[in-house]
Amino acid sequence: MNFVFDGASMRLARVFGGLSLEEVAERVGKSRQYLHKLETNQSKPTEQLMIGLADALDVEVDFFFPKEHRLNEEQFHFRKLLTTKATIKQVAIARGEMVNYLINFLEKELKFPNVNIPSITDIKSYDSIERAAEICRKEWGLGSSPIGNMTRLAENLGAIVTNFNGVSKEVDALSVAVERPFIVRNTAKESICRQRFDIAHELGHLVMHEGIVTGDRVTENQANRFASALLMPRAMMIKLFPRPNGKRLDWKGMREFKQTWKVSKAAMLYRARQLDLINDAQYKTGVITLKKYGEANGEKDDYLIADEPPEVIENALKVLLEKKGIDVSNIAASLSVRPKFFKEITGLSLPDTRPKPNLRLVT
Repeated sequence: MNFVFDGASMRLARVFGGLSLEEVAERVGKSRQYLHKLETNQSKPTEQLMIGLADALDVEVDFFFPKEHRLNEEQFHFRKLLTTKATIKQVAIARGEMVNYLINFLEKELKFPNVNIPSITDIKSYDSIERAAEICRKEWGLGSSPIGNMTRLAENLGAIVTNFNGVSKEVDALSVAVERPFIVRNTAKESICRQRFDIAHELGHLVMHEGIVTGDRVTENQANRFASALLMPRAMMIKLFPRPNGKRLDWKGMREFKQTWKVSKAAMLYRARQLDLINDAQYKTGVITLKKYGEANGEKDDYLIADEPPEVIENALKVLLEKKGIDVSNIAASLSVRPKFFKEITGLSLPDTRPKPNLRLVT
């Protein structure tokens, strides 16, 4: 068998699965040191070993061939870049690479919305961030109204929204700046309001930080400001935010505001302080009150906000299955992976093959 083995592709499959070299070595009966040589292209496996590696990693043998369009860390907008563990970051990058390969496959079969995410890089002040959010609202036809579904908005703009199974607790929401950008939600966060804010935050990175390494305090603060301005436009906050009665915050009015604008009370307080609608003392009182009643990490009325799950990838896979007869096994084979591996990419529970028709016997 004549083949070109690419160690980076083997590493991609291993890291995607969250496996250590020791774990793979044990599965194939080789040493960790030898597999390290394979991954760094210092050695070449036998045909039999390639088959064993493919079985161990839930991929096909030709997955180990060289790949085009590899992603690099600079294309990922990680939250808290400096404190994210390197191993977790590498898993997220590997997951991102496979999502990107899936998106590229789907685009060959189906027509997706054009990407409509403007690049606004002249960001020098908080006021310029406010203007950037206002420009985007106008460009996206949002006017001054509440955003009904943040996930659907991002997907209508041409981005793909997805989840990373198994790493959500370790990795906050992130986005990947590629030709068709995608955003990864943190499903470990039970609050839909916080997930909505995360998606708005990642859109902020895609709008303002093209070609910029993010994750530091400056870029994170900028993305947070953009998310606040996108979800709660300055003019509408000034007009509609329930003002305190003397020193007392209007919690009833804030709960009503939350239901309309689908933002957390914590984000609302922060936004009100940004715009000087409340003072420092009132803001601190609000934060303390939320902590006192156990709402620092999740608010008791969050359940009233409906979930906003991603739709594009699942709908695309259903269309391929129903209209073209392309099932999970077909797509997995096109990506040179096994169905189990493929389901990890999507995070969806999908049948491996096209459903058989319900046949009736004629007597």
